[in-house]
Amino acid sequence: MNRPITTLFMLMSVDGKISTGASDDLDVDKDFPKIAGVCEGLHQYYEIEQTTDLWSLNSGRVQAKLGANTKKMPDKTPVSFVIIDNMHLDENGIRYFCALSKNFVLITSNEKHPAFNIKEENFHIIHQKELSLINALIKLKSEYGCERITIQTGGTLNGLFLREKLFDFVDIVVAPVLIGGKDTSTLIDGKSLFSQSELSKLGVLKLQECVILENSYLRLRYEVIR
Repeated sequence: MNRPITTLFMLMSVDGKISTGASDDLDVDKDFPKIAGVCEGLHQYYEIEQTTDLWSLNSGRVQAKLGANTKKMPDKTPVSFVIIDNMHLDENGIRYFCALSKNFVLITSNEKHPAFNIKEENFHIIHQKELSLINALIKLKSEYGCERITIQTGGTLNGLFLREKLFDFVDIVVAPVLIGGKDTSTLIDGKSLFSQSELSKLGVLKLQECVILENSYLRLRYEVIR
């Protein structure tokens, strides 16, 4: 394979929501710790997250939502981060990930992104005229040695990965809560299917493991079969 092996790893509600509402002020990382019956088992998700791949792909919007643009500089970790972003991260957000990452790769199609003003030994930019996930993944493997990568983006980017058949595994932690709301982001958002021929091209998920966690949490691990 000329690209990294990918795993979609997410925390979601029983009804598939990966946020607690449609506003950027609402977020599972901020809100689940405040919900009785949910907060007690939340630590399990973060413990599992610590065992995922040493390359992690995120979106600039999600990271800005989590406060990357205002956070203090963190300690270095062994994880290499890849961020897809055109407009959400500012210079502080970029420097935050430079400090956090073993290697930090920004994927952008914005020629005026503030990242171009930053020079760090571990910081690299993949500039594309239009976003191409497959080309970015190929470059991550060929130029930066990325063999496996965990995908933790928002619903829209997850939808692009799905439509372009770029998921190899799916690893989901299900929290015991229902969120609801048609405008609340789900595990897979983006363009809907309109025909049976499109449906027939989707991969099938083969269950590898179903683990009943504490406090009514579940972990579901699938391989994508095409």
